[in-house]
Amino acid sequence: MRASLYKRSGVFVKYKTIEKISYLSTMNNRLEKLLWNVRYVTLLAVILSIISSIYLMILGSWEIIEAILFYNPLIDSAISENNELLFKIISSIDLFLIAIVLLIFGFGIYELFVSEIDFTHSKFKESTLIIRDLDQLKNKIIKVIIIVLIVKFFEKILKYSESFSSTTDILYFGLSILSICVGYYLLNRK
Repeated sequence: MRASLYKRSGVFVKYKTIEKISYLSTMNNRLEKLLWNVRYVTLLAVILSIISSIYLMILGSWEIIEAILFYNPLIDSAISENNELLFKIISSIDLFLIAIVLLIFGFGIYELFVSEIDFTHSKFKESTLIIRDLDQLKNKIIKVIIIVLIVKFFEKILKYSESFSSTTDILYFGLSILSICVGYYLLNRK
């Protein structure tokens, strides 16, 4: 009798509706929690980019040591010019810059998706490694990549500079350096 009263008065129907809403709300909360925790998969990118950065720093350091020991005209009298020494050092600078890109990427992804690094905010008010949004991370990485490309350009010019034979080659060399400087100026202009 009582159940039929609830059915007739609509209370029983309302109870079932509330139960369904509660169930859907619980499922929605669980799904949102799962989605929120999926952000921790970015730790894989963070860890691997920092490991790669450390590896490239070590590799760049080794190249500089190798250049100083084996391509230095001050140590080996058989070496008459510095081009190979400069080429090796510029190549190592390229490795350092790529390592910096990976480091900025790793720290940026960590701060954007996992957690802010409290230590940096208390010690360093303005640091390259403090990232506030994805656009800021992208802009920092783009600037360092452009510097890497400039270093790569100078590396290639240094390698092929011995084959410059005419004044036109030297003029093209000068114009290319000027265009890179103008592009870098325009990039950093505020």
